Amino acid sequence: MRYPIRLPLASLLICCAAAHAQVEPARVNRGHDPFFQISKAISDCPVPLGPLETMQEWLDDSHYRIERGNSCWIEGRCRLSNAYLYDVEIADAVQRRLTNINFATHWREQSTLWLTLQRRFIYVQGCVAPGFDKPAFLSELAKTADVERVIDDTTNNPHAAQLPYKTLADPDKPVLDPGN
Repeated sequence: MRYPIRLPLASLLICCAAAHAQVEPARVNRGHDPFFQISKAISDCPVPLGPLETMQEWLDDSHYRIERGNSCWIEGRCRLSNAYLYDVEIADAVQRRLTNINFATHWREQSTLWLTLQRRFIYVQGCVAPGFDKPAFLSELAKTADVERVIDDTTNNPHAAQLPYKTLADPDKPVLDPGN
């Protein structure tokens, strides 16, 4: 009597295991890096992947992340013991700075942008209108307190075959000349 029950149960377990093996690994913001959208003026701009990564990517990058985070403290360039500890403070300061920058550059009306903050770097990803004064915007953004560097990963063609950043829709697609 038990034999008929075991066979369907075994088949179900094998099917579940096979289905689980086919599932993409979950991408999560494992480092809790600030990542947020700041504008929405250009339609169809691909959403960046931002700091989302698989567990394997996180493990592969962990030594490098620790080294990058602590190097500024070791070199005496940081008041905090790890460069990643600045990111939440910078995210708050960036929000205030962006209001002032808009008066000079009108970035809200000419872009669809996301910011990722990692170890005092600001990654600017998304789309900008042709003719947008990107150097002025990036220069003003770099004046935010404690920011070490601003990296430009923007495009003026949201439908380009390759973009300068990884996208949420196709995270494994190669990027075109990334700014980092």
